[in-house]
Amino acid sequence: MKQVAIKSTVDMLQKIETIEKEVMDLKVSVLKKLAPTNKKVISLKGILKNVDITEEDITSAKKSLYSKIGL
Repeated sequence: MKQVAIKSTVDMLQKIETIEKEVMDLKVSVLKKLAPTNKKVISLKGILKNVDITEEDITSAKKSLYSKIGL
């Protein structure tokens, strides 16, 4: 009976290792797709120049962002 349990445990560990390898391969492929290309980076610095943001604006934005989770 112990040999059956050991064999099933070994099989389970091998399956877990296979899944871990597949996840790592997936991460690598996603990172390769997200890797920066030779495209020019657009800077957003100064996009809000001369804009005043009030506490009321911040409160409104928080309500809008967090309304579904109840914060």
